[in-house]
Amino acid sequence: PTECFLSQPEEKQEATAVKAKRRKKKKISDILQKSAPKPGVPADLQNLLSQHFAGNRSVIEIEELKLSDSCFLPANDLTHSFSSYLKEICPKWAKLRRSHKEKKSVVMLVLCSSALRSLELIKSMTAFKGDCRVLKLFAKHIKIKEQMNMLEKGVFHIGVGTPGRVKALVEQDGLCLSSTKYMILDWNWRDQKLRRMMDIPEIKKETIDLLEMNIIKLCREGSVKLGLF
Repeated sequence: PTECFLSQPEEKQEATAVKAKRRKKKKISDILQKSAPKPGVPADLQNLLSQHFAGNRSVIEIEELKLSDSCFLPANDLTHSFSSYLKEICPKWAKLRRSHKEKKSVVMLVLCSSALRSLELIKSMTAFKGDCRVLKLFAKHIKIKEQMNMLEKGVFHIGVGTPGRVKALVEQDGLCLSSTKYMILDWNWRDQKLRRMMDIPEIKKETIDLLEMNIIKLCREGSVKLGLF
């Protein structure tokens, strides 16, 4: 007697293979959960910019986006609170704060992934900021016209917000970066899904757009220093 083997139809085999692939596909949170926290360094930002522009920019154009190590402040080694980090990178803050008189501008710009994170950072910089005015630069519950009016009428020293709103303010001439000395990226912090700000596609794109729009040029000229907190 001949042996009889029952085989699965091809469609079922393909469906099983697809399901197996879906199960195997790792989420970014799974990868980050298994990886130990690692402080961001200037090379991380450089690589990010190179990868982002690799497909649609010439070698010369990408070269113009590169920043030397002198453009960067010391990176956070994960031992600092936000206040202690700012004290380290800006020891002459009191003097800078007193001499800043320009409207529509800030001395220090802090970028992070959300409005909630912006509020956390504002609360945690109490020991550093002293007698200075901090402006919230995010979209949640605050209209862009309100922020533009406040910048036009008053003098602010620190702006904390999201890259999308900051970019919009710069584009609409509500915020001028000529007086900005420090730009801090909230690089190492992770949200509930363990994503850093540069792991979120929309935040990553808006940050890179803002850097390309003004910040990289100002860094290369030596007027702005970048910090990765």
